[in-house]
Amino acid sequence: MTPDEIRTAPFRYIKLGTGSAFAKAALERGEIYLDHREVPHDLAMRADRDAIIAHCVALGRSPGKAKDFSREVMDFHTLPEETIWITFEGGCLWWAQAKLPVEWIGPSEGRGTRLRRTIQPWRNTDLNGAVLLKDNLSTRLTKVAGYRQTLCAIEAEDYLRRRLIGEQDPVVVDALQARTAMMRIITALIAGLHETDFETLVDVLLARGGWHRVSTLGGTMKDADLLVEHPVSGERVLVQVKSRASQRVLDDYIERFDANPGLARLIFACHSPQGRLQAQGRPEVTIWSGEALAEAALRSGLLDWLIARAG
Repeated sequence: MTPDEIRTAPFRYIKLGTGSAFAKAALERGEIYLDHREVPHDLAMRADRDAIIAHCVALGRSPGKAKDFSREVMDFHTLPEETIWITFEGGCLWWAQAKLPVEWIGPSEGRGTRLRRTIQPWRNTDLNGAVLLKDNLSTRLTKVAGYRQTLCAIEAEDYLRRRLIGEQDPVVVDALQARTAMMRIITALIAGLHETDFETLVDVLLARGGWHRVSTLGGTMKDADLLVEHPVSGERVLVQVKSRASQRVLDDYIERFDANPGLARLIFACHSPQGRLQAQGRPEVTIWSGEALAEAALRSGLLDWLIARAG
C-alpha cells in the first residue's frame, strides 16, 4: 500500500474469535473470519439489514443485540476492498485489506463460518518496516481491543493512519527536537562539572538506580573509586569516576577489576574522555560518558541540579 491509499481508506477493528481463537489461522492463511453462524449466508449476501434483524429477533435475540449483529454482518459483507482491517495478536497490531465476495465455509474448527481473503498477507509493521508493538501504541487506539463484540469502527483513525504510514504527530516531532537540544545542553553541563560535583552526580545516578554505596576506595575525590551493591541481586559493582581519561587509563582499571573476582561489573564514568573509550568483548564493563551520562541524568530528573551547579 501507499501512504495516499492509507490516508483515504476506511478502517474497521475485528476480533478474530472469542479470546482471539481464530487469530492464528487467520494470520497464517491470509484470511479474515466472522462467525454469526445464526445468519444464513444467502440472507447476509442480500445485505438486507431489516431482514437480518428480524431473523435474529426470531431466534430470541433482543432487538438491541439483533441490530448489533446485523451491523457486523453488513459491514463484513459490504465494506469495500480498500478497507483496512486491524486486529491485535501476540502483542502486535496486525492489518490487512480483504477481497470480496465473502465466502461461506460453515462451522469449522478455529475459523468461524464466513471469510474474506486478504489482498496481501497480514502485516504487523508500518510502511517503513517498524514493528507495531501494542505497548508502544496510544491507548486511544488499543482500547478498541476491549470491545465486547466482534467488529467496530475506530475512533482514533487519524492516529492509526499516521502509525501505519510511519509518520509522527507534529507535536511529537517538536518534542523530539526539543529533547535533542536538551541532551546537547545536559552533555555540556556535565562536561563543565568540578570533579567533586561529577562524583556526586554519579553517586546520585547509582542511588536512583537502586544501588547502595558500600564504601569509597582510594584517596582524593578526583581519583575516587566507589563500591556499590544492589540490595536485591546482591551484586557488587566497582565504579571508577574520572573527569578525563584515555583508553590506557580505562584498560588499567579493567585490569584492576579483573583482579577482584568478587565484583560483578565495572562502571567507568568519564565526562570528557580523551578519544573514544572502548571495552570490546567485555559486556560486564559499562562506560558512562557523553550522551550516555546525559541520558541517565535526564531520565533521573537531574536537570535542575546540573543547572544549579553550573550557575
